[in-house]
Amino acid sequence: MTRDFNTWLSHFKTSIATYDYYVDFPKVYQNIDSIKVELNILNTLIGHSDIENEFIRLVEKYPEVLKCVPLLLAVRGKEVEITDEKGSRIYRFDKIASTPQEYAEFMRKSGLFSLLQRHLVSNLVDYATGVETGLDSNGRKNRGGHLMEHVVESHLQKSGITKGDDNAPKSYYSEMYISEIQKKWGIDLSAISNRGKAEKRFDFVVKTPKMIYGIETNFYASGGSKLNETARSYKTLALEANNIPGFTFVWFTDGKGWTSARNNLEETFDILTHLYSIKDMEDGIMDKLFK
Repeated sequence: MTRDFNTWLSHFKTSIATYDYYVDFPKVYQNIDSIKVELNILNTLIGHSDIENEFIRLVEKYPEVLKCVPLLLAVRGKEVEITDEKGSRIYRFDKIASTPQEYAEFMRKSGLFSLLQRHLVSNLVDYATGVETGLDSNGRKNRGGHLMEHVVESHLQKSGITKGDDNAPKSYYSEMYISEIQKKWGIDLSAISNRGKAEKRFDFVVKTPKMIYGIETNFYASGGSKLNETARSYKTLALEANNIPGFTFVWFTDGKGWTSARNNLEETFDILTHLYSIKDMEDGIMDKLFK
């Protein structure tokens, strides 16, 4: 049955965000727990009248408190690079690499002493938890990249396809490279690997008695140049895969971001038989495709 592209596109979703997409709170709590003792030691600086000398004393007695400092500036890492009138230098916070006085200078010039001495925060554990939450929000892009994988995997499982079971009639495997597929099933995929020069990885591979399916998944909530590049890339991949006996390329994609790149997506839609959306999965395409 011929599908209408515009009708197909009209069913694309705005979002597939889950509850834990926005903030990974278990990760936030774990990161804070690892430095909670040191943060509580630094709490003694809050409102201190002689904060600089008190800080130097703390660093001399408890040098491990330094590892908290980058987080207080919302920096993910063990070092901070500074450029001033003296030039550029790197402060290390995973080990003592400067004098306590130099670290105190960093605290003063970065504004952290002012934050603490003026009592603008009352508890560094709470403050750091807020900072960690903000930093974790930057991970949404990575989590978003996996959301569509979770959707596809759930539908594979609902259709009765088992994971990683070589003895099952139908089985799926996650994140397999072309070389792994070739080695496992003895199929020649050189047509899509530039004669072995490109080591592509598929999000999923489904093996049935008659066919091996290489699957790509993605979801785009917003537009951008990457969408056009993706559509063109998968169009090429689809044409190359057509020449491989026993192998089929399948692409599951969705998201209103495709509206801005609809022309390139439509070009791929016209030549890629197995291009599906979330609605297609909800309508049972897994049962029809993986027989």
